[in-house]
Amino acid sequence: MSATRIGRTLVGVLAGMLLGGVELAFLAVAWPARLIAATRPAADRGLARLVALERVRLATWLDHDAPQTGGGYGFLAARAALGVVGGYGCAVGLFIGGLLLFGGVWDLSWGESESVPLNLPGVRLVTSSGVLGLTSAAVVLTLVALGVFAVGAAERRLADNLLGPGGQELMRRRIAELTATRSGIVKAVDDERRRIERDLHDGVQQRGVALAMLLGRAQHSPDPVRTGELVAQAYSESRRLLDELRSVAWRIYPTALDELGLRAALAGVAERSGVPVTVHYGLAVRPVSEVETALYFVAREAITNAIKHARAHDILVVLTEDERTVSVAISDDGEGGADPSGGGLSGLARRVLALDGAFGVDSPEGGPTKITATLPKEPSCG
Repeated sequence: MSATRIGRTLVGVLAGMLLGGVELAFLAVAWPARLIAATRPAADRGLARLVALERVRLATWLDHDAPQTGGGYGFLAARAALGVVGGYGCAVGLFIGGLLLFGGVWDLSWGESESVPLNLPGVRLVTSSGVLGLTSAAVVLTLVALGVFAVGAAERRLADNLLGPGGQELMRRRIAELTATRSGIVKAVDDERRRIERDLHDGVQQRGVALAMLLGRAQHSPDPVRTGELVAQAYSESRRLLDELRSVAWRIYPTALDELGLRAALAGVAERSGVPVTVHYGLAVRPVSEVETALYFVAREAITNAIKHARAHDILVVLTEDERTVSVAISDDGEGGADPSGGGLSGLARRVLALDGAFGVDSPEGGPTKITATLPKEPSCG
């Protein structure tokens, strides 16, 4: 604890004690005055001025940059009580410590320092009254310093809860958020890799094995007619293998998204789906690449889930925007009961949160289901 920090915090706490007295007097008058319509505006103006003074005090001496909104009579009452009690305790402790320090210095320098016996368990010490005074002063002042920091911390916590978090608290929360989203991105990438491996193993690899077996049987068949049939089957299997490869590649990342944009990519999803999918595209310009990709995957996964799990018969995709954000909402008439913590939806949530977005799932049992994602047009992290 540096002396400068102790001094700044002490000044802030003592200023809070004085301001707390003024606030208690104000509350005693203003709270009843609010019951009278004619005096309510004046009381509210006084409240606003005192809260503004509190923000200045917190920012100047206690390193809390409170936002310029919030702060009512509840905050002022709690702050005033804490300021008066905490500040008074620190002021009394400082006064006692100062007297002990002055007395010790006086005895050692100019007065007659008497011997003072100290009886401790198993030990008997003899010291001078001046040394004892200085030791007592050091103990009291140390306790005052700890009390000052405790009151300052309580002031900041109260301001965080009733005025809104300050700059340091916002930074701490942002760091925690970025750490969580970074972990989410890593998990989402791992989940996506496992999904691709599963698609390759269950689809492409199985068809590749079937194709190899057909060709092997054709190679060893002594019957030309049978060989021709096997080659025909192998040709059909190779076509299905190519379709499977294109499907896997499309699920990983559609080329239409880069070449033609989100509208065309979602139109492709609608064409491939087994139920009617209506897309209302309300974006004036193409979003930035990472936002466009996130919107696409949210819509595609929601459509897939609606068809596969909810047995939906009709799906609606709506894309909208405002000055700062773009949003997608996917609604279906399925059975509902979608689990936000499930693998697919939780992966989408991590993708959206990594871009400073918001993700929501409203899916009561029996339906309908609505999945929404809102993303900033210019995300600060990707």
